[in-house]
Amino acid sequence: MLDLTRLQALRAVATFGTVTAAAGALHCTPSAISQHLAKLERETKAILVEKDGRTLRLTEAGRVLVEHAGRVLDAVEEAEAALAAHRETVSGHLSVASFPTACRGLLPHALRALAVDHPGLEPTLQESDRQACLDGIVRGTIDVALIDEWLEIPVHVPPGVAVSELGLDVGDLILPAGHRLAESVGPVPLEEVHEERWIGSKPGTVCSEWLRRMLPGVHPTIMVNEFETQLTFVAEGLGVAFIPRLARTALPAGVTARPITPEAARRVSVAWRASAAGRPAIGATVAALRDAWRHRAIFTLSSGWDAGQGAVHVV
Repeated sequence: MLDLTRLQALRAVATFGTVTAAAGALHCTPSAISQHLAKLERETKAILVEKDGRTLRLTEAGRVLVEHAGRVLDAVEEAEAALAAHRETVSGHLSVASFPTACRGLLPHALRALAVDHPGLEPTLQESDRQACLDGIVRGTIDVALIDEWLEIPVHVPPGVAVSELGLDVGDLILPAGHRLAESVGPVPLEEVHEERWIGSKPGTVCSEWLRRMLPGVHPTIMVNEFETQLTFVAEGLGVAFIPRLARTALPAGVTARPITPEAARRVSVAWRASAAGRPAIGATVAALRDAWRHRAIFTLSSGWDAGQGAVHVV
């Protein structure tokens, strides 16, 4: 019978490309990974990996085995989740990842609630961008992730990942208090601010993608990723900015926020491996994140979100 630990080592090498990276993901030594691979090749009487420069690549036999190993290991995770659900205990290690603004706007409330309600749970948190969060879930290095996507730019969710929407985070135009549009009535049309001096995030970030898509040709003169820093520049009259409400606490003096048309909103969702859905720790964390979202009363919630249980989509 094939050893699960060795199958896990093979899948990790297939996912990460090197023995060292696979060892880091599985929290063991590179020599342990090499030993698992050697034993697995002896057991299967087949060459499973071969060198490709500085990385390893699967042979045809390796690809066949990894495909089956994925299903086997997913089934094992489902069994472990079912057993944990049977015990009904929320405990153990849990890796959480989130895009930056949700780290500040949602995670403090959620992690505090988990610490009070489930002291046996040991969550860790890392700040990551959307793609890194999804990659981590697929690879098994992240258990629960908060991800965002602009409605105009849908995100590809990998197979085997469950996603549940929390709601919509609306973005506003941020203006100096003395700006000609600061006291305007109704939403500000985007075309009216195309020629303004813009303060924005660095290229490659989600908000930078949105700005360049909605206002082609706009090139911010000040580019900083921290929204709090953007607000200080706006307060000094150095330009205007677009900032989602989740990224804001209180507006500083000398700054005003105006809605825009067309309205801009990003979908905020929580994601996890579908095979781990039965883990009580996953359910408790998702519930804590929903409560944190409800706690942020300034958000516009999506019409499809129910306060009790959001719809779960599994790819």
